[in-house]
Amino acid sequence: MSKHTLVCAIALALPLLASAADAPTFDAKRLSDEVKTLSSDAFEGRGPATPGEVKTIAYVIEQMKAAGLKPGGDLKDGQRGWTQAVPLLRAEIVGTPKFALASAGRTQALTQGTEIAVRAALDGSKAVSIKDAPLVFAGYGVSAPERKWDDFKGVDLHGKIAVVLINDPDFETGKGDFGGKAMTYYGRWTYKYEEAARRGAAGLLIVHETAPASYGWATVKNSNTNTMFDIVRDHPQTEHVPLEGWITHEFALDLFKRSGLDFAALKKQAQTRGFKPVALKGATLSAEYAVDSQVITSQNIAGLVEGSERPDETVIYSAHWDHLGIGAPDAKGDRIYNGAVDNATGTAALIELGRAFAQAPRPQRSVVFLNVTAEEKGLLGSEYYASKPLYPLAKTVAVINSDALGSEGIARNFTTSGSAESELLDALIADGKAFGLAYAPDPHPEAGHFFRSDHFPFAKRGVPALSYGSGNDLVVGGVAAGEAAGKDYTKNRYHQPADEWAAIKDFDGLAHDLPLLYKLGNDLANSTRWPNWAKGSEFRSTRDASAGERK
Repeated sequence: MSKHTLVCAIALALPLLASAADAPTFDAKRLSDEVKTLSSDAFEGRGPATPGEVKTIAYVIEQMKAAGLKPGGDLKDGQRGWTQAVPLLRAEIVGTPKFALASAGRTQALTQGTEIAVRAALDGSKAVSIKDAPLVFAGYGVSAPERKWDDFKGVDLHGKIAVVLINDPDFETGKGDFGGKAMTYYGRWTYKYEEAARRGAAGLLIVHETAPASYGWATVKNSNTNTMFDIVRDHPQTEHVPLEGWITHEFALDLFKRSGLDFAALKKQAQTRGFKPVALKGATLSAEYAVDSQVITSQNIAGLVEGSERPDETVIYSAHWDHLGIGAPDAKGDRIYNGAVDNATGTAALIELGRAFAQAPRPQRSVVFLNVTAEEKGLLGSEYYASKPLYPLAKTVAVINSDALGSEGIARNFTTSGSAESELLDALIADGKAFGLAYAPDPHPEAGHFFRSDHFPFAKRGVPALSYGSGNDLVVGGVAAGEAAGKDYTKNRYHQPADEWAAIKDFDGLAHDLPLLYKLGNDLANSTRWPNWAKGSEFRSTRDASAGERK
């Protein structure tokens, strides 16, 4: 190497070295040990309201104490504890549910988890008894007046079960009234159940297809046939129908055919504004099962580094501690859904970020390390916190969430769940450049990841928030290897018992990412800046409405 080349290389490296010097290093071995413990069989899959929760709460609190954090949870007698109590409705189907489809002159018994996956009722029902409910295909199940879109066209759904498609009408064409490939909230299964409840339906069944859902049937089955949770609602019937579930694509094709309908042709019609609901002629569904429904209390965990100058202003790092617990066995007979990547990695990252802040000079603002419950049940722990915050949202500077972080090695880039424009994201991108990391916008916006991570309950209340994702441009293997690894994880381990510590290749990538996340939060915690959403963002007006509380 010539002297000139050497000088140039050193000059180019200086910004990276300077940025790295501003942030601590993170121990891959310690991260690995924490993930190994959290995802071990002893923790039973970390299901809320199980012995696995008790072990998880005790372990994370122990680690936060050892890291030097202070308790930042509920106040009792003027002192903060380590947790925030989260009351939840827990519901599970008692015994084996009975489902029967009557169509084309014959009755077919349906098996839970095979043709159909039905959730335990969250509308408060102690039993679900539906007899010969007519089936109606309602397109994508969307009512969006601002887009002049109505899939229902006045059809009365009382006493009927709607059958709808997953994702948005734009998913396949990539263009249209819903902004193209990127999923809107109308594409989420949660929205579709809510809309069915508003219309008084007896039930709603979503047709599963892997591409628009962004996950396979195994994920649907495992996520919907175990214990269900919801936040405690005054009127749960306004949010949930008695029967909420999914059916396989193969079963849907046969169902439509038996009713004399062409599924593919109707699907194309549903992608147009002029679509009208279609009754599945002669097809009815019956369902019979009891529901064990009761209110339980789960826990969010909150560690704290109190600010030295403006302790009432907070930066929040968040991650969920829960996974699916014990469920249906896989082909090997394994019933423990360990959740190593999802989300023992995020919890370990939270602990180690807390350690880094606790060992550094106290920041001017407070920093909260929030480990939330019941993300896998619909972002319930973060939804509860955002509705009943321990620290006022108006003075929450930002939320930096981590979920299912890199397990395939060091990457040259990083991403976020969704690409909603904000000054917080701008700061992360700028910091990333200084670390030599490129920003890759969400490579799969059609999967709706923005609505599937714990930053979303904060975002919809105006707090600048993002969910960090490890990159796919691996130092060893490039984008091809990163994309292949991501697809392999989604197909073979995501929400399956195989998501185990032993399947993680290394923790160097996770350790490599954390200095960037530290710098983003530390800079905010030692400034007077209040990042906002971009002009035109649907969240900006909500944030601006509380501007007076930040003066």
